Amino acid sequence: MRIAYVDMIGGASGDMLLGALVDCGVDIQAISAELAKLPVSGFTLSAEKVRRAGISSTRVSVVLSEDAPDHLTWADFDGWLDASSLDREIVSSCRRVFDTLIAAESAAHGVTPDEAHLHELGTLDTIVDVVGVVAGFRLLGAERVFASPFPLSLGTSRSSHGVMAATAAATADIYKAKNAPVRAAGQYGPAGEAVTPTGAAIVATIASFEPVIFNAQISGHGAGARDPDDYPNVTGLWVGEMAPVTGAGAPEAGEGLRLLETNIDDMPAEVFGYAMEKLFDAGALDVWHTPVQMKKNRPGAVLSVLARARDAGELSAIILRETSTLGVRSYPVDRYEAEREERTVDTSLGPVRVKVKSLSGRPVSISPEYEDCRRLANETGRPLMQVMDLVRREAEAGIKIGYDD
Repeated sequence: MRIAYVDMIGGASGDMLLGALVDCGVDIQAISAELAKLPVSGFTLSAEKVRRAGISSTRVSVVLSEDAPDHLTWADFDGWLDASSLDREIVSSCRRVFDTLIAAESAAHGVTPDEAHLHELGTLDTIVDVVGVVAGFRLLGAERVFASPFPLSLGTSRSSHGVMAATAAATADIYKAKNAPVRAAGQYGPAGEAVTPTGAAIVATIASFEPVIFNAQISGHGAGARDPDDYPNVTGLWVGEMAPVTGAGAPEAGEGLRLLETNIDDMPAEVFGYAMEKLFDAGALDVWHTPVQMKKNRPGAVLSVLARARDAGELSAIILRETSTLGVRSYPVDRYEAEREERTVDTSLGPVRVKVKSLSGRPVSISPEYEDCRRLANETGRPLMQVMDLVRREAEAGIKIGYDD
C-alpha cells in the first residue's frame, strides 16, 4: 500500500502542502487541470525552488487576478464543488475539510455553523488550497495519509481580529475537535502562526496520526512564505510503501480502528439507508445492520460502523443526528489488511476492472468489478453470474494465483 507521511517541521498551510506535493513530483499542471474542473476562474498556480533555513523546498503560490471573486461564503464553495466535474470522492473529501473549517469557525466565534463567517478564509485561494491538496494526494497515488503531531508555535500572530495567539482560535478548535496530537514549541520555534486553519483542517481531516512504518521512496518539502533564521518554515512529505508484517503469508500491518455501535428499534427502515449514505460520505470504512430482538420482544437492529479513530467523533455525531438513538458505543478494533490493487484486464467481452488480493506480494484471489460486469451483462444479455465467472477465469489465466510455488 502506497502511503504519504506529512512531517510538519515548521507547520502546515494550504500552499505549504501544495509545495510539498510538487516537490515530491506531482505535476503542478496536473493539479491545475483538476482545479480547472471547478466552475470558477481568476487564479493561477506558480512554483519556484527556494531554501528555508538550509532546506531545499518548493514554494507554490496561488496568484489571484484582479477580477477574482472575494467575500466568499461557505455556500459559494459548496455550490462550486457541487457543480464541478471533479471525481466524487475528491468532492466528498473536500466537503469534509470544509465541514471541519465551518465547525471550527463557529466554535471559535460562539455562533452556529449557519452564522459562521469566513473572514480571512473568504477568498478564492481557500478552495484552491483545499481542492488542490486533496486532488494532489490522489495524483500522488497515496492510498492513505499519515501525519506528525501539529506544532504549537511561540508568540503571536495578526489577523482581522487584531493581535492574537500564534495558534489561532479556529486552529485550536480543530485540534480539539479532531483529537489531534500537538507538540509544544522548543526554544528555536516555530514562531508566529505555524499552522493555518486551512492547513489544520486539511491534515486533521484526511490524515491519520497513528504510528506508521513504511519503506521510504520519495521525500520533499513545501515552503511557507516566511523565511525565519532560526527554524525551517517547511512542511515535509514522505512517500513510500507500508512495511508488511514479516512471515510467510502474513497480512499487511494492522490498522487501529474504532467500531461504533447502537441498538435501534423505533426508526423507519428508510432512515437506516439514508444514515448509511451519510456515514459513507463522511469517511466510514464499512456500515452494516444486524437484526436483533430487543426489550419487550421488539424487533430491532444494531447499526455498526467501522471507522478510523480520527473520524469516530464525526461519525458518532452523524449517528446521533440522523437516527433515533440516544447513545453510541465505541470499541477499539485492530484490522489486518491484505495487499490489494485494481487492474484492468482484457477479456473476450472487453476490458474489465478487477481487484487483485495479494499476500506477501503474491496474488491469491481476483474479484471482478461489479459495475463493469453489470454493464457487460446488460450489453450482452448474459446472466450476471455467468459474466462474473467468465471474467474471473480469464483474469486468472493471465495472473498467476495461488499460495504454492
